[in-house]
Amino acid sequence: MALATTSAPLGSPKTYAVDPAVKRYTLMDLGFTKTKNGNFQLERSLDPNSPFTAANKLRITFKADLSAFQMGVTTGNGLKAVNIFKTDKTAENVEQFNYIIAELIERQVIKLA
Repeated sequence: MALATTSAPLGSPKTYAVDPAVKRYTLMDLGFTKTKNGNFQLERSLDPNSPFTAANKLRITFKADLSAFQMGVTTGNGLKAVNIFKTDKTAENVEQFNYIIAELIERQVIKLA
């Protein structure tokens, strides 16, 4: 998946866009790490009970100049995209996803498109 100005995880009913007010230091405060090519990446477990289990993960990557991003939910090993919005079994994952996204919106990193 390529970096774009808007993105949504597989099966998500909402699409998100880069907030024009996003700052590098805000990303670093939120736990984003810098990759080898200068991009900023965040990986968060969607397990509400333990962040250390091999549960589904939310992965967000911002382009180095903060003009584009991508987001997705993957398996614990990060190899396959997962749709957490289709069954009730993953309701806790959706709740954790919404909590993380709400914080990113509040901190002006992303916004609803």
